[in-house]
Amino acid sequence: MTRLSKQWLEHNQLGVAAVAVLMAILVGLGTPAVSPFLERAITPVLAVLLYVTFLEVPFVRIRQAARDKQFMLGALGMNFLVVPLVVFGLSHFLPQHPAVLLGAFMVLLTPCIDYVITFTALADGNAEQITAVTPLLMVVQILLLPGYLWLFMGPQIAVDIEASPFIEAFGALIALPLTLAWVTEFVAGRSARCNRWERAMGWLPVPMLGTTLFVVIASQLPRVRESLDALLPVIPVYVAFLCIMTLLGRLAADVFRMDAGESRALVFTGVTRNSLVVLPLALALPPAFALTPAVVVTQTLVELTGMVVLIRVVPRWLVPHQ
Repeated sequence: MTRLSKQWLEHNQLGVAAVAVLMAILVGLGTPAVSPFLERAITPVLAVLLYVTFLEVPFVRIRQAARDKQFMLGALGMNFLVVPLVVFGLSHFLPQHPAVLLGAFMVLLTPCIDYVITFTALADGNAEQITAVTPLLMVVQILLLPGYLWLFMGPQIAVDIEASPFIEAFGALIALPLTLAWVTEFVAGRSARCNRWERAMGWLPVPMLGTTLFVVIASQLPRVRESLDALLPVIPVYVAFLCIMTLLGRLAADVFRMDAGESRALVFTGVTRNSLVVLPLALALPPAFALTPAVVVTQTLVELTGMVVLIRVVPRWLVPHQ
């Protein structure tokens, strides 16, 4: 019965996410007064999501996947060489407002490290490879994002943005959940009580994904509604990014001669962005960038809509079984 219940959750992840988004829209638009309370919950809820997500893949398999230097090279090249070129080209179609540009650059230049694992699995891609490369992607984006922002927006942006929120985000959202997941798995092999805890945590990835989406979208939707006129021109750019990176990911997989599972994983790591983790950073910006969090959340909404399409299109037509 337990196994069937977990299977039901896993097979209905998209439905759970859709219900969470719908509830977030209703709460965000109908009860905007609760948004400040939900905003405070973003970081802890996201940390729990990442902890239970890391627990999903045994670390023995992660270590094995980490030895695949070809996939590592492909993921790094796609996210930190190809993506910046695409983003720079698309930025010419964005409103040339600093807060809008900063939000778009922050979210598009940072690869996803959370629900990319879920969507890769839904598309029957190699989720172990994505999980193995996640810590490296997070470290590299922390190191490179300030340089990209300086390059694309000028040196003044270095004065407006501090490094400390990025370091705190890495500690709270990557280092801590990843370490706790490793400790949990290690102790679970030696303790019956911890083993029961690990099995109980196995119920949470899908509900926590829904909870995170609810908290993020409901807390930020009032900002989006208030700034809708400024955000509308950003939507086509986000859609274009999703389409372009899907095709480029498929081409890169051919260049690296990856199998179907790795090819799908490479497509999703190139397409999905780090909006959930970037949002706390955007919220810490000075008042002059009050519009930036709404720009980030708009990308989340566009991307989730695109994922509904891609988890079907990628395995059926773009990267079918070989």
